[in-house]
Amino acid sequence: MLERVTQTTDGAAVSAAPSRPQRRRIHRAWVVAAVTFVTIIGGAAFNSLPGLLIEPLNAKFGWSYGEIGLAVSLDMALYGLTAPFAAALMDRFGIRRVVVVALSAVAAGALASYWMTELWQLMLYWGLLVGLGTGSMAMAFSATVTNRWFVARRGLVTGILTAAGASGQLIFLPLCAWIVDSHGWKPATVTVAMAALVVVPFVWLLMRDHPADVGLAPYGGEYVEKPAPARGAARRTVRVLFDAARTGPFWLLAGSFAICGASTNGLIRTHFVPSAHDHGMEITAAASLLAVIGVFDIIGTIFSGWLTDRFDARRLLAVYYALRGVSLLFLPMLMAPTVHPSMVFFIVFYGLDWVATVPPTLALCREQYGEDSAIVFGWVLASHQVGAALVAFLGGVARDVTGSYDLVWYASGALCATAALMALVIRRQPEDRPATLAA
Repeated sequence: MLERVTQTTDGAAVSAAPSRPQRRRIHRAWVVAAVTFVTIIGGAAFNSLPGLLIEPLNAKFGWSYGEIGLAVSLDMALYGLTAPFAAALMDRFGIRRVVVVALSAVAAGALASYWMTELWQLMLYWGLLVGLGTGSMAMAFSATVTNRWFVARRGLVTGILTAAGASGQLIFLPLCAWIVDSHGWKPATVTVAMAALVVVPFVWLLMRDHPADVGLAPYGGEYVEKPAPARGAARRTVRVLFDAARTGPFWLLAGSFAICGASTNGLIRTHFVPSAHDHGMEITAAASLLAVIGVFDIIGTIFSGWLTDRFDARRLLAVYYALRGVSLLFLPMLMAPTVHPSMVFFIVFYGLDWVATVPPTLALCREQYGEDSAIVFGWVLASHQVGAALVAFLGGVARDVTGSYDLVWYASGALCATAALMALVIRRQPEDRPATLAA
């Protein structure tokens, strides 16, 4: 405690009452960001399952890799196509309501799969219900929270929230792999359903739609009134797509992000475990490697957010895609029955790059499309998931036809080189001109 000393007019020192250092309260924006982080973890739990269940479902029901991959691709496609509409629905009904319904849909789809016996049920539960639910909590959700609650530190917050998916992978992949190996695939689906339901009370009690709801300015910004609910959410979402589609940067962002999805969710998340198992590796060991990717994904994504606040997002994207492509070209040579140092190096290297592309991609959407950036990013994310869906399906077909995943690894590596070039040719928005879709 400090004693404050003042002086009288004649220069004599007079002791004043000791001053207490004021405590700085944590801004509510960080609480909302924390709830968002936990929500994405709960919703992303299902993403740990597909790669683990391909072989058990193949053995149990006789469904081919391609058929199971088709169900996974439907989930991924709906995940992406739902995202832009979810961003608009959050403007209309509020973040909290939309996310609670989405978590409930994920839990219902995961739990219903416990009783499935037919392929169409896999399509319905995994594809439709889970796809719609996880899509409503996709990266457009993170973009909406970031845009509303933060002015400063947006890149960093984007990186942290993007890393939530990797955190879910880190938590649930080893757990679900152990459950599948020890108790079968059905208990794993129940675990995922419970993870989604547990998050619901936190969202309802702690999430707020806008800083004005609690009388605050966004972090690092000035106070703004909460806008009226935006009606015509679906119409607005489609209009934004048509407006954005008339601009060149949209197609470059969407195309490069489609390759991002193809080379991550569609490829590694879906097919790494069965591919490693083809080479004699135990499923639990392969799942643990995939979980380790999640560890370094968290580091890489947060660091990417920090870099995005300081450097040209286009050049960051080019570097990320180029490095990812090189690593995929080497992966077929690293597959072996046991884990060895070169495979560990690949896992670390690839993990750092996994979704490091998200903060610079979102920053470019914000720069190019201003207030509509969350919805535009939702459509860019849709392309990400369409790319993931295609490779989730085609990767399974390639495995059925050739008996190996090697062709898929090489093709994805070449695609990443294309994405690096696409990122470099995106035209920057002049700083003295406001971002607008009409430009």
